[in-house]
Amino acid sequence: MSAIPSKMTGVVLPGNSTVEFREYDVPTPGHGQVLLKTKASSICGSDIRAIYREHLGKGPEAYQGVIAGHEPCGQVVQVGPGCRERQVGDRVVLYHISGCGVCEDCMHGYQISCTSTDYRKAYGWQRDGGHAEYMLADEADCIFLPEPLTYVDGAFMACGFGTAWECLDRMKVNGKDRLLITGLGPVGLAAAQLGRALGAYEIIGVDLSEGRMDLAKELEFSPGVPLVDHVFRSDDAALDAIKDVTGGKGAEVSIDCSGAAPARLLALQGTRQWGRCGFVGEGGTVQFDVSPYLIHEQITLFGSWVTSRKHLADLANLLAARGVHPESTAGRKLPLSEASLAYDLSDKGQEGKVCIVFD
Repeated sequence: MSAIPSKMTGVVLPGNSTVEFREYDVPTPGHGQVLLKTKASSICGSDIRAIYREHLGKGPEAYQGVIAGHEPCGQVVQVGPGCRERQVGDRVVLYHISGCGVCEDCMHGYQISCTSTDYRKAYGWQRDGGHAEYMLADEADCIFLPEPLTYVDGAFMACGFGTAWECLDRMKVNGKDRLLITGLGPVGLAAAQLGRALGAYEIIGVDLSEGRMDLAKELEFSPGVPLVDHVFRSDDAALDAIKDVTGGKGAEVSIDCSGAAPARLLALQGTRQWGRCGFVGEGGTVQFDVSPYLIHEQITLFGSWVTSRKHLADLANLLAARGVHPESTAGRKLPLSEASLAYDLSDKGQEGKVCIVFD
């Protein structure tokens, strides 16, 4: 393993749809921490909405001018005192929220909903993230990345694939299910891959973006097996198209990955009687007539937010065992020096998930 330099370049987001490069000292791990050599660091839609375009939010959950990138994956190159599990050379994906460790949600591994305003900190938002050659991480946040998963696979896992995985797992998707996905961005494509891995026998996807619709049509789950069986434009004719390919009934399971009110309603309307519907897209609102769309249809509605550390480890093992590679849904993979282009492409939202990669 090569010598660790004293300086590194990191990217921060000023909030005016630009990126800024700064020089930093390479940090030294403290008690219970490890130093990661970053290998891949992908860009999330929440980074675009809440940091890149403008700084949204206030208080301890707002972006605090740190090195950006809350979806990193890398290799341990130093361990601090008190580390008990991680070792130099380990390949790890990072659970992207550090929590207090003692509240009820943290004890279950759901640091995403840690209730501590003093200790809950997201990598890339309140503490330095993955858009630099090296980063500090708490050992407890490092999830082992098994072979043959790539570092880009790992970067896509914690937030994007983890979000889809948690909801699909809670809805018990299986081989008896058709799966409807509204929103074919990175999380929607993750839901399609994971739905296939869990056995869903038919997958239907809708979106408004021509680029994302084209990508969903092109991708294969495995040779000769499409990732998405039916791709429809999310317009006034979408519900009829969904009903047509499901014998007039709708899908047994649906998941909205867009956060857009019309798509959320479409997911619910496109769910068959006694089916399950999940909302994971962030933000926004939705209004619907509760009796005909939810109560009379006997639909179970799930709200799901990211995943837990244990479920992230389960996801890593599932992907490795099934030979599923999240990297196959990637758009451009660019070096750190092209971070401006990476964020611009992510902002346009016309291709697969964009990832910054390192040597």
